[in-house]
Amino acid sequence: MAFNLIDLPYADLDPAISAKTLSFHHGKHHQTYIDKMNAAIDGTDHADAALEAIVVAARGSNQGLFNNAAQTYNHGFYWLSMTNEETAPSAELAAKIEEAFGSMDELKEQLKARGAGHFASGWVWLAEKDGKLSIEETHDGDTLADSGFNPLLVIDVWEHAYYIDHQNKRPAYLDAVVDGKLNWAFASENLARGTAWTYPN
Repeated sequence: MAFNLIDLPYADLDPAISAKTLSFHHGKHHQTYIDKMNAAIDGTDHADAALEAIVVAARGSNQGLFNNAAQTYNHGFYWLSMTNEETAPSAELAAKIEEAFGSMDELKEQLKARGAGHFASGWVWLAEKDGKLSIEETHDGDTLADSGFNPLLVIDVWEHAYYIDHQNKRPAYLDAVVDGKLNWAFASENLARGTAWTYPN
């Protein structure tokens, strides 16, 4: 089966992310990863596999396929990690945030700090494993899709995620996303499900 670009649930995320950035990042970057992955799996044993199974199979054995499959997953997860709606964590998630970080404000500060301090390109995740929350980083195109973690939210810190809107000011992008655009309802759903989100197709 061929994979498709997931629809965005918003037209823009101003002031964090403009419609112009989304048109390039979602419509071109994400679409290119999907197109390359679809071409690579066409006519192979992976043609009817779930995206997450392709990530597992390609890790360490087919770097090109892995990069495109992992980036397809990460970007799909990233779009859903943000919203223009006001959301709040479930009681379960709020309790785990307090246990792990002391408060929501402290979690936000740590997400910003880890994102700002991440060297070069990559991803900053809020994740759960064995009942405990943590902030995890993956470099370049790596993913938590097959890591044993249950990802709850992710922030893209590749330059193309923010350069049109914020130029080289990654902290400004992180402030805008973390303080006003994270989708805590999505994070709560991921925690309640207890297993990693799967890419829809």
